[in-house]
Amino acid sequence: MKKILIINGHQPYSFSPGRLTQSLIETAAATLQAKGYEVRYAKVSDYDVEAEVAKHQWADAVLLQFPSNWMMVPWSCKKYIDEVYTAGMAGVFCDTDGRSAAAPKQNYGTGGLMHDKHYMLCATFNAPAEAFGNPAEYLFQGKSLDDLLFPVHCVYRFFAMHALPSFACYDVVKNPTIKQDLADFAKHIDKHF
Repeated sequence: MKKILIINGHQPYSFSPGRLTQSLIETAAATLQAKGYEVRYAKVSDYDVEAEVAKHQWADAVLLQFPSNWMMVPWSCKKYIDEVYTAGMAGVFCDTDGRSAAAPKQNYGTGGLMHDKHYMLCATFNAPAEAFGNPAEYLFQGKSLDDLLFPVHCVYRFFAMHALPSFACYDVVKNPTIKQDLADFAKHIDKHF
């Protein structure tokens, strides 16, 4: 794994211009480049679909960095996924959805062609870390970070990509610890790449 595509999944707003997302991307890139990795970038706005498909073909791994907006990827990130990944479906990222005429009810999602590639999800949350994994907490009902990100994981699994451990920065609005988050992220990148 020496070629990494980092996707900036941030949707800018007046109250959230994307500085933290950009800082995390810069931290990941610097850490990876110091280890000899080649890094390319993508943004979920102003992109050429075919060029983005080619970037994914080039990469050994994809790092998707995004802020959680209403417990999901931002709308522009979802649009990017819809447009770019749909364009890669006809024999590039996957061959079929995995089912066959002989077994039309089995093996859905097993037609991926990117068996040799990895991905990592990195998200930022206003929610504190303690909101996850605790059944006593109302909203997430004991669910983990990766439980919440399961639909995004399924996108990459559909293409047969392998997950690297996810990373999150928590409580970034009300109780930010940005300096520590960036240091922790650099260690996470160093450990898993």
